[in-house]
Amino acid sequence: MRHRCRVPQLGKPADQRKALLRSLATELIRHGRITTTKVRAKAVQSEVEKMITLAKDGSLSSRRQALGYIYDKNLVHSLFENAGSRYSDRQGGYTRIARTIKRRGDNAEMAIIELV
Repeated sequence: MRHRCRVPQLGKPADQRKALLRSLATELIRHGRITTTKVRAKAVQSEVEKMITLAKDGSLSSRRQALGYIYDKNLVHSLFENAGSRYSDRQGGYTRIARTIKRRGDNAEMAIIELV
């Protein structure tokens, strides 16, 4: 039973799902905006918000947690340098999801997720 389990499964085993979310989060932080399916965008939204919250904290422990999750070491350093000034007045809600047209091949609902 999956009653009350709110983690989106994304039709993948746990290791593939975690790798997918890590790569989506890394690319979203790197580029600021990515286009993906709506379900994947909603799944990666919480992960990216956790990383930005860690970056706002700025402690060594937070930096090590982010280094363990995000694939690119230089990207983590730039995130920790810029997040304090960019998101200092926000208490969450660092990403925005905008729905777009459905994908042509399989009619999947697409979305653009971007950093605010």
